[in-house]
Amino acid sequence: MSNSTETSTSPAFLDEIRWSEDGLLPAIAQDADDGRILMMAWMNPEALALTAAEGYAVYWSRSRGKLWRKGESSGHQQRVREIQLDCDGDVIVLQVEQAGAIACHTGRRSCFFRVLKDGEWQVAEPVLKNPDEIYR
Repeated sequence: MSNSTETSTSPAFLDEIRWSEDGLLPAIAQDADDGRILMMAWMNPEALALTAAEGYAVYWSRSRGKLWRKGESSGHQQRVREIQLDCDGDVIVLQVEQAGAIACHTGRRSCFFRVLKDGEWQVAEPVLKNPDEIYR
């Protein structure tokens, strides 16, 4: 099963990406203003091309097997200011403006809300909005 609908009109910059064996690329979303890592997701070539063209983050959902626009059900879109490619060409960072200040499906600002302390994962970031209120 293909996770991409690439066409012959694909942007040339996609050719410089070192896609994984399953045709994906890790994408890290970072707050463009304060540098906080908000989340990590996957992109296929179509998701990256759409993100670059539209200016809003589009990811590839491995669990659903389809594209998803960040914020399509929550309203918490990510406006992309800049797309950065690492030196190996196999990871990107999206510098984003996070709508609603919530990036995580748990209702937190960041998906990285647990820290290892004394050998245990501890929650270090509050829920800003109950997920049941976000995803109705």
